[in-house]
Amino acid sequence: MKPIMTLASELAAGKTNSQALVEDALMRIAAPSGEGARVFLRTRRESALAEARASDALRAHGIVPSPLAGIPVSVKDLFDVAGDITRAGSKALADSAPARTDAVAVQRLRQAGAIIVGRTNMVEFAFSGLGLNPHYGTPKNPWDRSRGRIPGGSSSGAAVSVADGMAAMGLGTDTGGSVRIPAALCGLTGFKPTARRVSREGTFPLSTTLDSIGPIAPGVACCALVDSILAGDTPQVPPALPLKGLRLCVVQDYVLDGLDSGVAEAFANALSRLSGAGACVSELRFEALLRLPQINLKGGLVVAEAHAVHRDLIARHKDAYDPRVLSRILRGADISAADYIDMLTQRAAMIAQSARLAAPYDALLMPTVVMVAPEIGPLEADDKLYGKTNLAMLRNPSVVNFLDGCALSIPCQEPGAAPVGLMVVGQGGGDRRLLATGLALESALRA
Repeated sequence: MKPIMTLASELAAGKTNSQALVEDALMRIAAPSGEGARVFLRTRRESALAEARASDALRAHGIVPSPLAGIPVSVKDLFDVAGDITRAGSKALADSAPARTDAVAVQRLRQAGAIIVGRTNMVEFAFSGLGLNPHYGTPKNPWDRSRGRIPGGSSSGAAVSVADGMAAMGLGTDTGGSVRIPAALCGLTGFKPTARRVSREGTFPLSTTLDSIGPIAPGVACCALVDSILAGDTPQVPPALPLKGLRLCVVQDYVLDGLDSGVAEAFANALSRLSGAGACVSELRFEALLRLPQINLKGGLVVAEAHAVHRDLIARHKDAYDPRVLSRILRGADISAADYIDMLTQRAAMIAQSARLAAPYDALLMPTVVMVAPEIGPLEADDKLYGKTNLAMLRNPSVVNFLDGCALSIPCQEPGAAPVGLMVVGQGGGDRRLLATGLALESALRA
């Protein structure tokens, strides 16, 4: 599907209408040869078509609440939508009551005039970066689909819905990369805002400290527009900053270890292009990151907080869980209150250090993930391989959540190559400036 601003221009010019856009999205979802059955856990066909017709009628009378008005979007199965059961990609919540109200993020999309075409598949309870779901199937990555590669997670269906033209934007969550990983692996753009920027009310939690809500879309402008809507701001895209003279630094410690050759080559080429276009690209040592494996030795904040969320549900429906998700959640039972407080203390110290180191720069740069998308089959068959690959996939993006930052993943591979993401990182609260920086970088990378 085209970028949101292109669709908005075509709607404004009368070149298309909302009903046509929604019908096309629904056709792609229903196509027998496509991924729709694995991408969507529920399709809202009748309500989406009714809302599209209403949007067209309002537009005819000059009522257009935002550039997103009349445009089809998807919503991850983690968000409450009035009348739907929020299953969070699991069967353990199948007997829950339907939501009585929309999540705040969903309310804001509706107020902006977006048309929700359905709820997207995800890793159960958002607790993996790979995208596998044994209950509802795993959507195949649009790149090299014949070999059945992972889409990335946990917002797996959100990414594939956009990549396959089933939605112009997929609403996701990001606790350790769950927006940026699938965006990177599927050749899309993903934005993880500062956690406090977007209300999480009505969203099933994984980690109350680390969870954030953001979009997966075709480009930075799309993400910037949606971010403004989700944050309750005036819907708008900031002007791109001038690329010449932008101060960018490449983090040298921890995040460059163990890159596969395709990622290393794409990352190096991206840095060269940015430098050649006038950006000032330098190196930054951040040795404190090397302590992260020790800090998270028992599973980290996410495991401790996930266990607090799930312990009662596990007591009632343990057998309904994906065993791989369950085993990780249960590790939280071994984290003491003292352990938890220690992690929070160390996090606060590292956030302060990060702010000091990053202050002279407009953004930090690193690869979004260390590898291109691996095949689904071997990961389904081998628990050890699954665990090792999941840790590798989450490593770089989870740094940003731990540091309470904001980040974009922007495609940086050469045409025809495996998708690779360039992660552009800003300090907490610097979301709009980071998006303006991202617009400049995206322009250079697409040139």
